[in-house]
Formats: sequence, structure tokens, C-alpha cells
Amino acid sequence: MAALLTDGPIDVDALVRTVATLEDGAVVTFLGTARRHSEGKEVRRLRYEAYAAMAEKTLEEIVTKAQAKWPRTRVAVQHRLGDCPLGEASVAVVAASPHRAEAFEACRFVIDTVKVEAPIWKQELFADGTAWVGDPGSFRGVPAVESTAPNAETRAATGPKQGGSR
Repeated sequence: MAALLTDGPIDVDALVRTVATLEDGAVVTFLGTARRHSEGKEVRRLRYEAYAAMAEKTLEEIVTKAQAKWPRTRVAVQHRLGDCPLGEASVAVVAASPHRAEAFEACRFVIDTVKVEAPIWKQELFADGTAWVGDPGSFRGVPAVESTAPNAETRAATGPKQGGSR
């Protein structure tokens, strides 16, 4: 089972090699990448923080659920932490299966579930400020310097993550 966090670029080919076999007729890959614009503002880069021990456990549980639901499908997921430059992947999901339908379904299930359940937080950094995505207390216009948000452990202790935060 592959459910990993990384502080650097995601090696998609290595992730594919963890799940793909000669028995598979389909390998589906999803990459979530850092885009230039968000809500009409120009993004300079993204930053991700996590409660790492809980995030890895949650990612593993999601992969286990996917593999139970699609038993002939193997799944891997990797999420980047720290700064993520524009154009680079912040998250990757790979699903390999004998048939494409199961691979597509498992891949979508994993990314959708990660976005809702994993204790991983995304911060957008703009020329004129920062914002924690999905945080109603965050607002545009906070100076684009080091984060003033609570650390990941504090956010984890304050309650569950709200859905659709990425």
C-alpha cells in the first residue's frame, strides 16, 4: 500500500511502479497541480501543512477503503507538504486495474475522499497576501510573509476539516 507525504516534488513514475503490474490493462493517474489563478487573484505559490502522523494514517485508510471497494485495483496516493511552485503537482493518485472503469472509479474516490478527510491544509500565497483555503477566518490581504495561522497540530486539535477545502 502506498500512502505517502513528501516535502519535495512528486515522482509520478515511481508511484506508478508501486501499483502497476503486467496484469493491468489500465493505469489511471490524477495530478492536482498548483495553478496560477484562484478566485480572480494571481497565485505565486501554494503551501501545504499537515498533521503528518494523522494525515499518513488517513491516507492509508482511504487507500484501504478503495482497495476493498475495488479488490482487483491497487492504489497509491502521495501528497506534497511545504511550498509547491506553480505547475508542480501537490497531490498524485494512481490506480491500476485489469479494467479501466474500476481504475477510474478508484482514482476518483481516493482524490475526492482525500480532499474531505485528510488533515492537510492549503495556503495560497499572492502578491498582496495569503489565504488558507476553506478557512472562514482566513482572508485575503494578510501580508505574504510567513504564516500567521496556527500550526498543523493546533488546527488538528480544533476539530475536523471541512469538506472541499482544496
